[in-house]
Amino acid sequence: MLRLKRRNSVLSLLAVSLAAMLYGCSNGCADKIADIHVSSPGGNAMKVEVGVSTTADLAVSVQYWPKGNQKQLSSTLISPAGKKHRVVLTNLKPLQEYGYRIVTSNENCSSASRDYTFTTQDYPMWLKDIFKVICPDTTVLPKNFMQGYSMIFRRETPGILFFMNARGSIVWYHQVNGTGFKDAHFTKDNTIIALLGTEDYQTSYGNEILELTLTGDTVFHLKKGQADFKQTIHHEVLLNDLNQVVTICCEERILDLRARGGKVADTVKSDGILVMDKSGKQIWKWTVFDTLNPVDDKNIVKDKSDWMHANCLNFDTDGNYLLSFYNNGQIWKIDVKTGKVIWKFGKGGDFAMPANGVFDNSHAVHINAKNQLMLFDNGTSKLLSRTLAFNLDQKNKTASLELNIPLPPELYSERMGSAFMVSDSTVLNSCSKKNTVVLTNLQGRYLWLLRTGFMPYRAEFIPAERLMPYIQAN
Repeated sequence: MLRLKRRNSVLSLLAVSLAAMLYGCSNGCADKIADIHVSSPGGNAMKVEVGVSTTADLAVSVQYWPKGNQKQLSSTLISPAGKKHRVVLTNLKPLQEYGYRIVTSNENCSSASRDYTFTTQDYPMWLKDIFKVICPDTTVLPKNFMQGYSMIFRRETPGILFFMNARGSIVWYHQVNGTGFKDAHFTKDNTIIALLGTEDYQTSYGNEILELTLTGDTVFHLKKGQADFKQTIHHEVLLNDLNQVVTICCEERILDLRARGGKVADTVKSDGILVMDKSGKQIWKWTVFDTLNPVDDKNIVKDKSDWMHANCLNFDTDGNYLLSFYNNGQIWKIDVKTGKVIWKFGKGGDFAMPANGVFDNSHAVHINAKNQLMLFDNGTSKLLSRTLAFNLDQKNKTASLELNIPLPPELYSERMGSAFMVSDSTVLNSCSKKNTVVLTNLQGRYLWLLRTGFMPYRAEFIPAERLMPYIQAN
């Protein structure tokens, strides 16, 4: 139970009248607070919600600090003028006593309440000791990594998304009950967009799309069955430049596969790209079946239950799609308007592949800060996972291998995984099947390693400035 105190007296969590306890300017701004209500949304040990009611239209913010240490004072964003305010305090630690005050203002004055205290809850028992960092020498870590955060998420129920600092401490988390985080990305708007799925949905498949702010508020929430959202989504959910939702969706067709030894009415399951607005209205759609005829694949009867298996969708620098397929070891560039396949990269593709550049399977395909096509190669034929990055000459269909970073055999991950640059000389890898996130240099040497109590599908690095003021180093 969250505890709220005035000086040394315990106050109820119900509405508390503070009108007679405020001080400030003399023209009436200071005495307009009617009550304050403090709670812990969802039982989260690192967030506190302060509800403030005023008798006049006032702007409200909250200043707060660890009890006895006002040098670590934080301040929330200002809630615009009104009479009902809901302010969320983040950057808290479990079982920590905090001081706080309410700041009210209008165009004429600003004033603050007396100081009060609350004590945060503890983590759930099962959340304790879920992470362990191994880092023999912190001096080798890049400065931005020491200051920044890694975002990882748990796909099992209950799903939890975490931001971790370099010490392996949880600095922010959000829990969803009855479902799991199957995929998540930190957006350009500094929100989190996620694919959720209940236990009825395997691995990276889901039936809900959720966008969250860093205060834990819902921007939008779509469930399968609403509007044009009729299909299962898997592996990917993104926002495009038009603030539309871009996903990989499940597609299936009933086809005559007798020419390949199948049945007259066989079901072939594959993939598509579905674009919706945030109300669930379909904007655009493309499927593998628009491009390939399953009957042309000699292995279609064997692969019909998961033909192609798209596992990552992203954008090229020109806005067109990059779609990777696990089963055939290819990445396709697809026209964002027409759906035409512009090129195929990888085994049997349109590019001359450089020596040592042929990859078995790929995950987390993206364009990195150096404008290179970067991916995590599962390496199933060699039992060796790698980070690869290529410079592509899209006109002449040639490629040069710029990064080839092997991971040690003990971190081989035959499924899932990710690799993202942290600095010019370091890469953050998620070795999913080994329950490990590792920072390496460009030679694959360990610099920092995080052991997790679950299978981390991906690990994204988030620079510190992207999370301020909601998360600050302390």
